[in-house]
Amino acid sequence: MMTQARRTRVMVVDDHTMFRQGLKSILEREPDMVVVGEAGDGQEAIRKAASLDPDVVLMDIGMPRMNGLEATSRILNECPRAKVVALTVQHGEDYACALLKAGARGYVLKESACADLVEAIRVALRGGAYLHPSISARVVESLQRPGAGNRIGAPEALTPREREVLQLIAEGSTSKEIAVHLSLSVKTVISHRTRLMKKLGIHNVAGLIRFALTRGIASPGEPIR
Repeated sequence: MMTQARRTRVMVVDDHTMFRQGLKSILEREPDMVVVGEAGDGQEAIRKAASLDPDVVLMDIGMPRMNGLEATSRILNECPRAKVVALTVQHGEDYACALLKAGARGYVLKESACADLVEAIRVALRGGAYLHPSISARVVESLQRPGAGNRIGAPEALTPREREVLQLIAEGSTSKEIAVHLSLSVKTVISHRTRLMKKLGIHNVAGLIRFALTRGIASPGEPIR
C-alpha cells in the first residue's frame, strides 16, 4: 500500500480576512499544501506557530499591534525549522533587507501574490530565497553597501523594542497605553521615543509617524485599548 506524501503545512498571517481567504484559495489548488491555521496580527501568529508547528508562515508585514518583522524574528526563534515568506505592498529595499536579516526566506508583493506565491513557498522549502524581481537587484546592492545595516533610516538599525515602540506610536497609542501594552514604565517608553528620534535624526512625533508609515513598520489603524 502506497503511503500518501506529507503535505506542506502553511499558516497564513494577515490582518485582512478577505486577503487571507484569497491566499487560502490559491494554496488549496496545490495537492501538496494545506493551510493549518490563520492569524490576524503578529502576536496571534507567534502563539499559533508554537502550537501548530507550520512548515511555512505567510507573513503580512503591515499589521497593527505587532508588525511582520517582529513576528518573523520571534517565530523563527521559537520554531527555527519554519520558513517565513513575507507578503507586502512595500517596494522599498530597506524593509526587505531587514526581513531577510530576520530570517525570512521570501519577499512577495501582494499585487503579484497570485502569480508568485506558490513558487516562493517552493523556493523557501528547498532552502533558497525568493525575492520579487522588481526589488531583487536593489536588495543585493543595498546589502553589499558598506555599513548598510547601520545607516540612519534603516529599520534594522533599530532594536526590536524600539521598532515595537515606534509602531505603537505611529498607530496613535499614547505613552501610557504603550507602557501598559509592553509592560514598561511610562518613563521607559519616553526614553525609547527619545532614542528613536536621535537614531533616526527626527525631531518630533509627526516625523516618527511619517517614517514608520513610509517604511512599512506601521500601517494606519486604531490605537491599542
